[in-house]
Amino acid sequence: MAKGVNSTLVYILGALFMVSFVFVFEAMLTIFSTFYLDAFAKKLVQIERNTKGISKHEQSEIRNCNLFEGSWVLDDYLDPLYNTTTCPFIRKTFDCTKRPDRQYLKYIWQPTACNLPRFDGRDFLKRFNGKQIMFIGDSLSLNNYDSFLCLLYVSVPGINYKTKLTNQSVTVIFEISSYIIFLDFHLKDYNVSATLFNSLYLVDVEEEHIGKVLKLNSIKNGEIWKQADVLIFNTWLWWARRKPRQPWDYIEDGGKVVKDMNRMVAFRRGLNTWVKWVETEVDLTKTKVFYQGEAASHHYGEDWGEPGVKGCLNQTTPVAGSIYPGGLPLPAKIVKEVLKNKSKSIFLLDITILTHLRKDGHPGNYNGYGGVDCTHFCLSGVPDTWNQLFYVSLLHLTS
Repeated sequence: MAKGVNSTLVYILGALFMVSFVFVFEAMLTIFSTFYLDAFAKKLVQIERNTKGISKHEQSEIRNCNLFEGSWVLDDYLDPLYNTTTCPFIRKTFDCTKRPDRQYLKYIWQPTACNLPRFDGRDFLKRFNGKQIMFIGDSLSLNNYDSFLCLLYVSVPGINYKTKLTNQSVTVIFEISSYIIFLDFHLKDYNVSATLFNSLYLVDVEEEHIGKVLKLNSIKNGEIWKQADVLIFNTWLWWARRKPRQPWDYIEDGGKVVKDMNRMVAFRRGLNTWVKWVETEVDLTKTKVFYQGEAASHHYGEDWGEPGVKGCLNQTTPVAGSIYPGGLPLPAKIVKEVLKNKSKSIFLLDITILTHLRKDGHPGNYNGYGGVDCTHFCLSGVPDTWNQLFYVSLLHLTS
């Protein structure tokens, strides 16, 4: 009798153990699925986005789409393509590692009528082998340039690069020697150079006996610029600045030298000089010319519908929708007027509204220097979208 009871007890305990084991196993499997498989799925989505390039269907869709009309959409699957540990080109000015919030990295630009492909660095290096890409402008061009360098750098593990410095420019040359492109199975040597040329006004500032003169009708640096295969210009940030930060003493316009003049009028005249230079001096059969639209500073909350707010501190989300409450700023209107009917010679990267919507994208007081920066943008961040738009637009112009 005791033996039968013991056998029954052992059977019951064994059954309880198996049930407990199955329960614990299922619980662990659920936890694994929730955390690890979800992370793996996110990584697969990220890999697909980063490597698929642009299909013929997407190219056809993009041709009939205004890439610059849309809104910012939160994407929880989105991870930044690079950071300060994976890209050596991020300056302290744009380094937002110390920002406590990370949601600003989770927004994608969604055009109203199509999807925007991500920047494919391998594809870029392959297509533009042997070409020179030159960014000409102020510190917002620098912001854009550093993003471009990082996007190329992280696209190919172990990519080689070298840097050349002059008084006004820095050039980074990316080199891939005997690198096997995935699915191509061809040995290729790629050599793509990216240059930043510092030019605050595009037109000249020259030292004369009376002091430094801003010359609205002169572009002497153009001899250097037009040697590149792709040019991306930008200016505005310095046109409205006054002393002591104003880097000139007089303005020369049409042979007349004045102490100062209406800055919007000066900006328009300088742009017209630049457009004339492009159309008369650049070989447009060889060189593609882009103008990067005015970006955005966020200093006054009433511009984005929050009266009383000062600066960009504590801004963690974009402006909702596709309309910026403050409207199109006057410099951007001038750019559109000057470039009207110039699309055959100059492509406008019309980033103004989409950038104004990103009041959350600035370093604020989390950059590597003192002070609050509500003019430039974090890297990784908004400038990566500028380069997505540049990449897609360049493919459209060269296809």
